[in-house]
Amino acid sequence: MKSRLLLFFVLLLGLSSQAQQDAQFTQYMYNTINVNPAYAGSRGMMSIFGLHRTQWVGIEGAPQTNSFSMNTPLNDSQVGLGVSVMNDKIGPTVENTLTADFSYTIQTSDTYKLAFGLKAGGSFFNLDVSLLDPNNPIDPSLTNYNKFNPQIGGGLYLHSEKTYVGVSIPNFLQTNRYNDNDVLIYTPKMTYYVIAGHVFDVSPSVQFKPALLTKIVNGAPLQVDLSGNVLINEKLTLGLAYRWDAAVSGLAGFQVSEGLFIGYGYDYETTRLQKYNSGSHEIFLRFDLFSNYNTIVSPRFF
Repeated sequence: MKSRLLLFFVLLLGLSSQAQQDAQFTQYMYNTINVNPAYAGSRGMMSIFGLHRTQWVGIEGAPQTNSFSMNTPLNDSQVGLGVSVMNDKIGPTVENTLTADFSYTIQTSDTYKLAFGLKAGGSFFNLDVSLLDPNNPIDPSLTNYNKFNPQIGGGLYLHSEKTYVGVSIPNFLQTNRYNDNDVLIYTPKMTYYVIAGHVFDVSPSVQFKPALLTKIVNGAPLQVDLSGNVLINEKLTLGLAYRWDAAVSGLAGFQVSEGLFIGYGYDYETTRLQKYNSGSHEIFLRFDLFSNYNTIVSPRFF
């Protein structure tokens, strides 16, 4: 028989595949390029973004995600380009993903622009059986598993200086990540994303932005993330978020310099898993270069 750790991994993978499929982020409002390629270049400057997420701290084999992305407008054209690298680890599996993003933007009115985006690349999925239970013999039918999976996606992104709405499917393709003698099959399903946000000027020194991310996966419960961030004196950001039937989160960020922004998020689990973990942590850095504007449009929440 396979080890108890493998059973736990299967349950964890099943939970992850039903609940989050793609890697999950609390600070989604700053990490839009991962879910919508049409976002590439929309900030009018080169943006370099790095994030580390440790989920469900205290549970062995729980998800850990590292993400790096860069996107920029191409000179003064309507074209935006981007590249994203992601490392996602769950139990004895590691998936490394590399994608390129392309966007084309048209001016739809004096204040709004509409961008069309394409995402293409692939991921390398690896199962290392040596990371299962070293105290028990490994089932000889269970072997290391490696597979390359192509990825093609697309999206739309409508935005102004204060408002954004986007719809996207990061990957149209559905391929088996793991197939154990046709018994255990992990097949990510197509995920639909809807994102939206708006910035309200509360006072000359305070702005408030509610944001929404909705994730739709066939056969899984609808996932809705709601957040509200307050920007104070264009420096300090504080916020709260709620992931429907899953977690509540605290958010914080600080504009260290004109180009450097650092942020942190903490999730408190509201499901039955809360008894077995001490929450999830997320930290990111964003660095902006070569603005197309004389000054950075304020506030730059997205």
